[in-house]
Amino acid sequence: MKEVFFVVEESVEGGFVAKALGESIFTEAETMDELRVNVKEAVECHFDKDEMPKIIRLHMIKEEVIAI
Repeated sequence: MKEVFFVVEESVEGGFVAKALGESIFTEAETMDELRVNVKEAVECHFDKDEMPKIIRLHMIKEEVIAI
């Protein structure tokens, strides 16, 4: 595996959550800087050394609601 993709969203309670696509990896943090560290640590814990992806991609989703 060369890459692992995460969908990142703002949490309702504040902070951010990240969920990997195609893998059972989930993490959260209060800031984006903390989230980047947590994502990297989660990936390192999830994969064996010989299967470790070379790249982690974060796909940011921001939802906005506009009342009419």
